[in-house]
Amino acid sequence: MQIDTLILGAGAAGLYCAAYAGGPTLVIDHAKRPAEKVRISGGGRCNFTNLEIAPERFLSANPHFHRSALARHDQWAFIDRVSRAGIGWHEKTLGQLFCNGKSTAVVDLLVSDAGAAGADIWLDTHTGSIEQVDGGFRVALSRAGHPITVSARRLVVATGGKSIPKMGATGLAYDIARQFGLTVTETRPALVPLTFTDGRFAPLSGTACPARAANVRMSFDEAILFTHRGLSGPAILQLSSYWREGEAISLTLDPAGGAVPALRADRARHGRVKIANALSRHVPARLAEHIASDLGLSGNLADQPDAALARLSDRLTDWRLVPQGSEGWRTAEVTLGGIDTVHLDGRTMETKAVPGLYFIGECVDVTGWLGGYNFQWAWSSAWAAGTAIAAARTRA
Repeated sequence: MQIDTLILGAGAAGLYCAAYAGGPTLVIDHAKRPAEKVRISGGGRCNFTNLEIAPERFLSANPHFHRSALARHDQWAFIDRVSRAGIGWHEKTLGQLFCNGKSTAVVDLLVSDAGAAGADIWLDTHTGSIEQVDGGFRVALSRAGHPITVSARRLVVATGGKSIPKMGATGLAYDIARQFGLTVTETRPALVPLTFTDGRFAPLSGTACPARAANVRMSFDEAILFTHRGLSGPAILQLSSYWREGEAISLTLDPAGGAVPALRADRARHGRVKIANALSRHVPARLAEHIASDLGLSGNLADQPDAALARLSDRLTDWRLVPQGSEGWRTAEVTLGGIDTVHLDGRTMETKAVPGLYFIGECVDVTGWLGGYNFQWAWSSAWAAGTAIAAARTRA
């Protein structure tokens, strides 16, 4: 079988690339359904992009690499495509855009656009050996147990990273990159809950509150969530991308700084209130009880000396904790690190040393913040590769 372009991966990036690359294009995926991450994202509503996309909100060994693709095909370009398809959307918070209905509307759009551009989509198809040959690449596939050899002038790798292995995520993209002499930066779970082996937060499981989560590199003001295994919630997930094992994090449970001054004032006016009850006016009740117990504060508010309130102030404004680890790939939303961008042309996503070979999406060393940023990188990098392929075909 001979085609112009073979795309490995029928996820967000692979399908979007196919829509712009044109045909004849073949998109393959080992999954039984296309774009599963799109389908499950945003609680089934698909947080498909963010109004506040900015290059500095992406992590990469080269902080400038992703600027070109993001600027040339930005969030407004994808918003326009969604709107033209009649898919309703809304902003939830912090610029995050979600479908009004089910995320399957976006999946259907991706599949429809790829097909309209002349792409075939083969699911439940597995990739075997890949060889570079004169005029392109020879790829061994297995479809429904039958071996098929495909010759393609261009090969696009859009197989994602290692996050959520239960959905079939593998390191295939990295293996292909290394086969062709490309280096891969350290890969780590990102946007992932942090864990504590001592179970200290198990009694608080399910408790959430607004907070500031910070370390020496970054800080985020969003909600945190206590779990049986540790800490989660948007602020923690965001910070996890900037955290390393053995490092401390700081939680500010009172970002506005008004809790302790209010407690000092209440000590004179409402001194008979128990300290935990007084604190519960500023943080969730279970968390207030936990903090009071942990600091050895008991009795009424009037019983607390200035030293006790000073300790409480430290806990509310700079609670230092050292997580033992993270939940790992099992719950990580994305992969931090990946194929070193030094090998790629930021305008086209084509490898510099291997003409016709492209890498797009999560497998590349570009990782966005929580809230639609990583989908936007999928759209932008896929568009860059797809339009470059279409232009190359026209020139030929």
